Amino acid sequence: MSAGKIDPMEQFKVEPILGRHIDLFGYDISFTNSALFMFVVAALLFLFMVGGMQRKLIPGKWQLMVEGAVGFIDSMVNVNIGKGGKKFAPYIFSLFFFILFANLVGVLPLAVLPGLHTFAVTSHITVTAVLAFFSFGIVLAVGLIKHGFKFFSLFVPHGAPGWLMPVIIPVELVSFLVRPFSLGLRLFVAMTAGHILLEVFGSFVVQGFTSGTPLGGVVGVLSFAMIVGVSALELLVCAIQAYVFALLTSLYLHDAVHLH
Repeated sequence: MSAGKIDPMEQFKVEPILGRHIDLFGYDISFTNSALFMFVVAALLFLFMVGGMQRKLIPGKWQLMVEGAVGFIDSMVNVNIGKGGKKFAPYIFSLFFFILFANLVGVLPLAVLPGLHTFAVTSHITVTAVLAFFSFGIVLAVGLIKHGFKFFSLFVPHGAPGWLMPVIIPVELVSFLVRPFSLGLRLFVAMTAGHILLEVFGSFVVQGFTSGTPLGGVVGVLSFAMIVGVSALELLVCAIQAYVFALLTSLYLHDAVHLH
């Protein structure tokens, strides 16, 4: 970041926690801020579950919250995967709440405290791509194990005329192969765009109030109002993107389990 300017992309920079890179046999094994916040998210998810698995006869608020979350995922799995989908509920649950917690942690305003800054791991394509391709790998494995080569009938729609197959099959194949890319890119773009907007309006606030002019003060106030609005929208996007990722994964698993 140069003097007097704020780089909105600086917040996405992956840096080693210890301040220097650690090489082992030519590989960088540094513990980075990205890895740290993934551990933070995993720890929060673990505490969320442990706190709600008390099995009290009269459940407390935390237990009710966890039971509601489990019921929500069960409903999603039952509706979108159907018969045989129950065994995928733990994965869909972990996927949904890992993404949700990662999104929410990424928008926490910790930067108001000296020396603290959150890191949005879902704003990195490497993280979202791993989640997407892992989900896609499960879909492929389930389809091939359950149906064998019959799984490829997924690319042949029922009732389609034979003379259209040379066109339909490549289109269906490309549509199927694009799924992991669309999963990963959708989450990555949504989270990155929101954080850039917050950073840009934050720079307007700083520059407006430090300009020493009445117009600058007006710009600062309006920009601060935009930050509040974008932050509220970003919280909504955090939940929506986690839901969409889990929902689409469930729908893809339905195709693998039931074919057509």
